[in-house]
Amino acid sequence: MSLRNKQLPPKVLAVSSGKGGVGKTNLVANLAYSLAKKGQRVLVFDADVGLNNIDVMLGLVSNVHIGHVLSGKRKLEEVLVEGPEGIRVLPASNGWQELTTLENEQKMVLMEELDRLSASFDFLIFDTGAGISSNVTYFCCAAHETLLVATTEPTSHTDVYALMKVLFKNHQQKHFKLVVNSVKSEKEALDVYRTLSSVIDRYLTHVTLEYYGHIIQDPNVPKAVRRQKAFVELFPYSKASICVNDLCDKVISERSQIPMDGDRVFLWKSVFQA
Repeated sequence: MSLRNKQLPPKVLAVSSGKGGVGKTNLVANLAYSLAKKGQRVLVFDADVGLNNIDVMLGLVSNVHIGHVLSGKRKLEEVLVEGPEGIRVLPASNGWQELTTLENEQKMVLMEELDRLSASFDFLIFDTGAGISSNVTYFCCAAHETLLVATTEPTSHTDVYALMKVLFKNHQQKHFKLVVNSVKSEKEALDVYRTLSSVIDRYLTHVTLEYYGHIIQDPNVPKAVRRQKAFVELFPYSKASICVNDLCDKVISERSQIPMDGDRVFLWKSVFQA
């Protein structure tokens, strides 16, 4: 780890989609693994706090979760689970309906706990839930960047647009990055990007959407899911893994692009107050 990286605050990414079933959690798991493989210290927060997903995806088991942190029974570091390549995972609860909408006091507890621990990491990744709930928008607003995951399905485009609209209208979020999952070619991914961009240019004139990458359809992806492993670990030279590694390199290259006056305590308190 370079001295420069140690001096930088953690880069905070929110990965969201609007629609469920687009492979968002799988992308988070594999991106986190790739980042760790390249020497980055990564904390993944399963921010769909009422339903656990990321730990199941990676075959991890834990008897404690975010609910125990929010209730004050455990410190955050006491519920972290170590995943492959040393990534740390903050698990969501398993079916705690009361956590599907966090109260302001819970958000404050979570904010303070994350801020206390985040200095030990280079990247903090929020794997948000599906939809446009207050939990989803909260974590998107608390991140430096929001990565939106879409597929070629029209419903995916509609839901991604809806999420951008809510984040812009209600929270003044203006810049988003798009990753198009499960495509046959980069051309197909760029077609999705152009479709969304044309709608944004027409109806959300102050919003910008950046094409950030794509993941090629790959039969190794469902094989890895069934084995509860990251596909970049099991099939490092597969087409999907090459795409994730390209995305990983891009994320690392932009590691230093953090507003130095926007420390996490200040940003999260601003979000909380809003």
